[in-house]
This record gives sequence, structure tokens and C-alpha cells, in this order.
Amino acid sequence: MTTKLVIGLDGAGSGDRALDFASDLASRIEDCELVVAYVIEWSPFSFQTAEENAQRHKRREEEISTARERVVEPAVASLQKKGITAKGVVRHGDVAHTLNSICEKEGGHQIIVCRTSESGLTKRIFGSSTANLVMSATVPVTVIG
Repeated sequence: MTTKLVIGLDGAGSGDRALDFASDLASRIEDCELVVAYVIEWSPFSFQTAEENAQRHKRREEEISTARERVVEPAVASLQKKGITAKGVVRHGDVAHTLNSICEKEGGHQIIVCRTSESGLTKRIFGSSTANLVMSATVPVTVIG
């Protein structure tokens, strides 16, 4: 049975720590696949003008393409150079919910993320994506400091 690990990247240097941890773990597991995931925070509750709504789909597709090219594809390529089976996924949505959904869809066994540097008022009002993921995930979550 293939063990699947989902790595949530944030587009910052902390994602490299999550990739390094997952890469090391995958090298210790005989049959392992890594799913590199990047979630673009996207609220369905944002208020848009009619003109903004007309451009929304185009913007989403551009954001997905940019994230795939700048974050996910380089990460997947670096893993594959090490001989690790890996693929990438980019989605829009709530980070915690979307990472868990990706894991469920891919048949993942574990999610690996890095602790974010979010602090202050935003964290107190909305909570941390990492904390929300830990509390709501349907599989074990490893948080890299």
C-alpha cells in the first residue's frame, strides 16, 4: 500500500522546512508518494461589484497558474530529483478545510505543514490556519516549527 503524505506550502521559506521533513520521512518509507499542495485563501463571502465578479474567474485562473509555476512545480521537481514520487495541487479556498479536502480526495494518510508567523489581531479574530487544520483534520497533522 502506498503511503501518501500531503505537504501544505505557504509560498514562504517555512514551506521548505515542511518539504525537507516530508522528503526525509518519504525516504524512510518504502512506498511513499508526496502531494505538494498550495491553497490560495479565497473567501466566498467577499463583497464584489458587478465588474469585479465578471473578472473573478479570470483572476482565479491566473492565481492558480502563478502559484503552480512559482511554488508547486519547483517543489515537485526538487522532490523528483531526489527520486521521490510527487505531484502538485493548487486550489482556492479556506486553507484548513481545503488541505483536508485535498488529503481526503488523494487518499492521504497525513498532512505536513509549517507553523505560520501570523500574529496579532488577525490571529485573535480569525484563528490560525494551522490551528484550525489541527483541530478539524480527518488525518494526523504534523506541524513543523
